[in-house]
Amino acid sequence: MNRRTLLLAGGALTLNHLLMGCQSRQEAALRVRLLANSVPPQILGEFQHRLAVEFRASDQLADLFQLLKTWQTPTPAQPRFGLPNLTRPVAVADLVTLGDFWLTAAVQQNLIRPLLLESIAGWQQLPPAWQQLVRRDAQGLPSETGQLWAAPYRWGSLVVAYNTEKFRQLGWTPTDWKDLWRPELKGHLSLLDSARSTIGLTLKQLGQSANTGNLETVSALPEQLKSLHQQVKFYSSDAYLQPLLLGDSWVAVGWSTEVLPVVERDRRIAAVVPASGTILTADLWVQPTKAAQANQPAPIQQWLEFCWQPQIAEQLSLLSLAASPVLVTQNRTQLPTAIQQNPLLLPSNEVIERSEFLLPVANSDQYRRLWETVRQMG
Repeated sequence: MNRRTLLLAGGALTLNHLLMGCQSRQEAALRVRLLANSVPPQILGEFQHRLAVEFRASDQLADLFQLLKTWQTPTPAQPRFGLPNLTRPVAVADLVTLGDFWLTAAVQQNLIRPLLLESIAGWQQLPPAWQQLVRRDAQGLPSETGQLWAAPYRWGSLVVAYNTEKFRQLGWTPTDWKDLWRPELKGHLSLLDSARSTIGLTLKQLGQSANTGNLETVSALPEQLKSLHQQVKFYSSDAYLQPLLLGDSWVAVGWSTEVLPVVERDRRIAAVVPASGTILTADLWVQPTKAAQANQPAPIQQWLEFCWQPQIAEQLSLLSLAASPVLVTQNRTQLPTAIQQNPLLLPSNEVIERSEFLLPVANSDQYRRLWETVRQMG
């Protein structure tokens, strides 16, 4: 399922209107290529009142990573004879949205350059886990002495969505990962088609880190993963919610950024962040290596500071249905009621403490081999 399409009350301001308006500006001080709907139009418009900015949207995070790779490839020279090359290259942006899944590859392939974040107002408000997520060495691996390669601006988590009508008949509701193994759910479960995510949640269920370096140290893992596989009716990374909505499955594991819009519009569907902790994901701002301005210009700093302002962070969280990392360190009693009362958007501090981002692991082949073995069991 694609990231959500915002339904904005009033409809006075749309993203397309903003993007079209930007194109009339002769010279933008800042060019941003962002994931569609990850920053609400109201926020984009407010910043455009302060600075001449060109915003362009892409529908998928994978497309944005591919765009970074395209910019890194030299543009072919125009032919001297015959018809000219009519394909117009996409101008390199100053900032781009990147999913944390692609951060290691972006650093390794020299697609992005480090950012100077520690002097920017708002950086110190980010929780340590979010700061550590983007501090990497030259190989894109986590490092306490590494540089800062990205600026987190929103995040979500792996959640368990379920059909309330089916569970009313069962007489219980899921609260944690262990519930996925209950016998009454056999043949009624949808999971992500992802080795790291599915093995990761199984590790969490066993009380281990989702970033366990050597899977052979967790002796119970293969059998536990096999048991989970026997519960599954569907695997999909982009259509895992459809079976739940159609009644073909009773439970679906997926990302809160995609589940929350469904929960809001369909009363049959509820969701929970597992109490023992979950897997986190984040959308990041990165600067392409080929960006026109070699040094970090003032407009980039202004945009990042703007995104991390508490008031803007609250608006972004409410309207994009993905929390700003700034909210994690705020006094929760001072947050809007709609955020306080939405644990899918902002889980409790205790659950967040027990959660983690997926990081590169040394023995990634172990994950691949175990995943292939389990999937071939039928």
